[in-house]
Amino acid sequence: MLQHGTRRLLSALAVASAAVLGASAAAQDKVLQLPMRTVGPNTLDPAAGSTTYDNMACSQVYETLMTVSYADPNQLEPLLVAEMPTSYVDDQGRKVWKFRLREDAAFHDDECFPSGQGRPVTTDDVFYSWKRLADRKASEGKNWWLLKDTIVGFDEFKAVQDNRETFDYDAPIEGLRKLSDTEFEVVLKEPVYRFIWVLQMFQTSIVPREAVEHYGKDFSGNPVGTGPFVFEEWRPKQSFTVVRNPEYRTAYYPSDGWSSEDESRGLAEPAGQRIPFVDRLEFSMYVEDNPLWLKFDQGELAYIELPYDFFESAFNKRTKRLNRDLRRRDVSYVVEPQLDFIFRAFNMEDELVGGYTDDKIALRRALALAVDLDEFNNTFYQGLCSVYDGPIPPGLDGHPSDGNAATSYRGPNLELAREYLAQAGYPDGEGLPPIKFYTSRSDVNSRQTAMLKRQLGAINVRVEEYLVDFPDLIGTVNRRAAPMFGFAWASDYPDAENNLALFYSPNSAPGSNHSNYNRPEFDALYDEARLMEPGPERTAKYVQMRDMVINDVPFIGSLARNRYFLINPHVRNAKPTQRHWSWFKYLDTDRTN
Repeated sequence: MLQHGTRRLLSALAVASAAVLGASAAAQDKVLQLPMRTVGPNTLDPAAGSTTYDNMACSQVYETLMTVSYADPNQLEPLLVAEMPTSYVDDQGRKVWKFRLREDAAFHDDECFPSGQGRPVTTDDVFYSWKRLADRKASEGKNWWLLKDTIVGFDEFKAVQDNRETFDYDAPIEGLRKLSDTEFEVVLKEPVYRFIWVLQMFQTSIVPREAVEHYGKDFSGNPVGTGPFVFEEWRPKQSFTVVRNPEYRTAYYPSDGWSSEDESRGLAEPAGQRIPFVDRLEFSMYVEDNPLWLKFDQGELAYIELPYDFFESAFNKRTKRLNRDLRRRDVSYVVEPQLDFIFRAFNMEDELVGGYTDDKIALRRALALAVDLDEFNNTFYQGLCSVYDGPIPPGLDGHPSDGNAATSYRGPNLELAREYLAQAGYPDGEGLPPIKFYTSRSDVNSRQTAMLKRQLGAINVRVEEYLVDFPDLIGTVNRRAAPMFGFAWASDYPDAENNLALFYSPNSAPGSNHSNYNRPEFDALYDEARLMEPGPERTAKYVQMRDMVINDVPFIGSLARNRYFLINPHVRNAKPTQRHWSWFKYLDTDRTN
């Protein structure tokens, strides 16, 4: 495949200062080598993106209206807006959000603009970018669920456009009110609590219409954003590189919100300094863990999310203390509990493992009861994961106390598994065809699949494994062609509604409901809960929905990881997180190329 963006990069950087581009200056550039797990992003177009790796790449180039605070990931803060939006109730009783854009936010210099010079971000850009989520040619249907049933007139607009040969981006939407080039209002159909959190998700990044139309089908490999870094090159499955945006607006390292622990680690010391600090970010893709660990151990990578297989190479397993060699080398670490949902799911539309009749539910319960998640945790995660019932991870409303729900089909309970298998019509596994299981290709996933096959084999259930590259896995799931599949979901924001949305039928694949779960009773509860403010009444509905999916078993789970991030000593200001991916702009280094 051609290397994306080289021609555009030359045009974009032609307007940058000679000091930035000069060979002598380049020799002093601050450069960070960064890892990206699996084969990396599938697209650099936020409207079509859906994976962590799409997010990780897009978030360096693009920006959203708001972002998650680096100091406190449970708080939102302005990014492309000048201040946090305000809201009021109009004369029809509808909630209206009012936004004001920063006047100094501008798109990167690029050949798509007249004279190659970027222009300020406007209200029209916001509306255009959101409309792209409704355009099936742009978003591939993946991300409409983020705004569906939210904004007055938006669903009706989409219905009209779905029947047109050409998508009309200029058609108005009642609930999107332009007040000026920098001010606008959004009228909600209903007071959806999550709306404001959706606006920090990378899929809602603001893109310029000129770039989309100029690059056409190649826009997915030629991103033009407003972010602190400018796209340089993407070599699919190999590397992704961005350079400092020489025209980035004045922005500063955060001063407020740091915990006492963060302050003791020196994270607040650069407060008030201008960002970004580094000149170049070079991401490399790692499918296997061994080369990832070796590159970090050799000091080449800025940080890593420590592979669990290498935990004892870095820590004492009993004390969780960093080993002497790494301490001597001034390697540091951060532990972050994940809002994590690791699962193996069923396609509820599949003829064999899907369905809602008693026999189909019994089959899935049998499979779940044969799986030993504690063995997975101890073998592959050093016992560092939280094992729990349902789809709501620790730390969120609706998570069961101590991880144990009143009703559970978590194994291992082989005797009960065999009873359910007989109820399903397959006594002792007789007559049950092999179950096709898909997951992403890696050494650890190969070993995890072998364990899954062994555990299910204990009740005479056979599994056919399909290990594929991660983008191919997502594509197969989105086409509803994987009977059973495994991956993880990291919550986009700290609310269980985000996890419960994975089972809301309007979000079925290629939306976030990967298992295509469809229970009208669940949907009704979800529709009620999404309009409610946090509180006991909403939590009670979350619990009802949680227990409903536990009973129907559209997935086997769950595990939530505690991530151990290791940081090499040449890196400054590092507070690694997977809660958002725009934090690289805060990193500094004493290493130059």
